[in-house]
Amino acid sequence: MALTDRDKMVLSEIKEWEKSLYNYMPNDLELTYEKYVDRAFSLLPEEKQAEFFSVLDTWLFHFHSFIQGMQLQHDARERILSAGRIFVHDIEEIDDLKKLTIDQLQYIAQQQIARHRLYSLTQGGLSGTGGTLLLGTDIPAMVVINIRVVQLIAIVYGYEVNHPFEMMTSLKVSHAATLPMRIQAQAWEQLMHELKNTDEYYFYDGEDELTNLTTLDQPIKQMLKAFTILLFKNKKFQGVPFLSMAIGAGMNYQLTRRVTEFAHKYYQMRFLLEKEK
Repeated sequence: MALTDRDKMVLSEIKEWEKSLYNYMPNDLELTYEKYVDRAFSLLPEEKQAEFFSVLDTWLFHFHSFIQGMQLQHDARERILSAGRIFVHDIEEIDDLKKLTIDQLQYIAQQQIARHRLYSLTQGGLSGTGGTLLLGTDIPAMVVINIRVVQLIAIVYGYEVNHPFEMMTSLKVSHAATLPMRIQAQAWEQLMHELKNTDEYYFYDGEDELTNLTTLDQPIKQMLKAFTILLFKNKKFQGVPFLSMAIGAGMNYQLTRRVTEFAHKYYQMRFLLEKEK
């Protein structure tokens, strides 16, 4: 099917965004930070490193399965299908959403994106109060929020994340979106390579190891955020720790903003490439 003028315009916007990834230049602070993290982690034996990342991969798969089984996720799927029927009345399954135009899909996806950015903002604000329970659950909560929104963006564009290929792809997109900016271009290129060289979109036979040393960037930032919150939680105005809440809310919002932007560009690109074929 030939691309419409609007499709070509969106594709051009994605290409411009791609250029920004490839043109990103890390500053001296980022390079120094990366060097010290590499040096610190290299002190561990290689077998311990492999074991550590294997555990991380396992937890990511568990999070994915947990989210997929949530009633909240099933309800969100039904809302997406209902939203699709506003534009095309005979939509019954996830794959039918591909009948919609790029603008219609983008409208539905933006609803999910806005909702989950608000969830992150709220979660960050709550963790910013400095409560032990809220701070302790902040990282798992953010993992759930960000994996969930990537799954829902995939569903909006007609990809059933219950299938092995789509499950692994959504996890890879989630992971790539949280990597440092200096590495995201490489992760994007790998995703595009897999997409353009895959004929079977049900079973997955590619690389199934997700995490590596660069994965630690975001957890370290989250721990630094928690330390900063603890540092400022006693600085209150009328009994409310506005500064620490602003730090928590701002960092969580920016993380989900990055994840949703990356995931949205990926599934838009995939939808348009398949339509062009």
